[in-house]
Amino acid sequence: MKTISPNINWVASVHLALSLFGLPYVAGTSGFCRRNALSRISSVCSSASVYMSPAAPVKARCPVYPGSDTHRFLVSDDKVDWDTDWLQYSPVNYTAPTVLKKPVWADPEIGAFSPQFNSLDGSVDRRSHEGPYHIQNGKPLNPHGRTGLEGRGLLGRWGPNHAADPIVTRWKRDSTGQLVLHTNSQLPVLQFVSIKRLDCGEWAIPGGMVDPGERISQTLQREFSEEALNSLQASPSDREKIQKRITELFDSAGLQVYKGYVDDPRNTDNAWMETVAVNFHDESGNSVSELPLQAGDDAGQVSWIDVDSSLDLYANHLHFLETVSKERNAHW
Repeated sequence: MKTISPNINWVASVHLALSLFGLPYVAGTSGFCRRNALSRISSVCSSASVYMSPAAPVKARCPVYPGSDTHRFLVSDDKVDWDTDWLQYSPVNYTAPTVLKKPVWADPEIGAFSPQFNSLDGSVDRRSHEGPYHIQNGKPLNPHGRTGLEGRGLLGRWGPNHAADPIVTRWKRDSTGQLVLHTNSQLPVLQFVSIKRLDCGEWAIPGGMVDPGERISQTLQREFSEEALNSLQASPSDREKIQKRITELFDSAGLQVYKGYVDDPRNTDNAWMETVAVNFHDESGNSVSELPLQAGDDAGQVSWIDVDSSLDLYANHLHFLETVSKERNAHW
């Protein structure tokens, strides 16, 4: 995992016109659920997207591409690196029909337009959190190597597709307002806002894709508001109250937990997922903690959940919480 920075520079705007609504599975956060509509495809890969940057992608080399019957070209660990000569490499070309229909969140095919890779391309930021990536035959190359499949698969953008995951926490308190200490560690117990996803029933950190012209800080706030507070369905007066409270919290310096590449089954040789996970902590318990949680968007339920190493969470969200707990000297 990369070095944690408690201060986040929100000045740099991240623009990405990608919203994966309408795809065959919910794509609000990086990765996808183990128990989803695709479970009927026996060879579909596991859901646990790997947020820590591995030496060689694992989930991105799953044998059958999610939501399809398309088999990847088999890539062994020693052939992943682009610098390794492999004349026999013949990846399958696949872009999902939903992407080829040219929705607003997707790029055209290469040749139909000339994207400015590794730079801010109009309203689309094609820069990677990993740094500059290589271009070959007019197409970007996955910075973590071969995946056995070229094209975009289910992803809308050539190159990086950016997401953001807000981790909202507070201290667990008793009826008198005192911090609750764990009986074993004697450290204060953290609680975080978790949603139960409708698509698979797993508990997760709320999150989603970065919209066009949107700063990551805005995405984090928007996704939390929509998924955990159901702000889209709130009355004007309630919406104003929600907006005031979450703005106060999200305007504070967040703890950047992770920023970078995601080893995701949707990744291809030419398109891949990246995310920024940020912790916003309600230290006093009188900010977002006082707002009633209400599930919205793709969330079936929403709740404050005690942070503990025994939790079973969607994708690799547990790793994020471990980092937060240790940085805040809380029970783990």
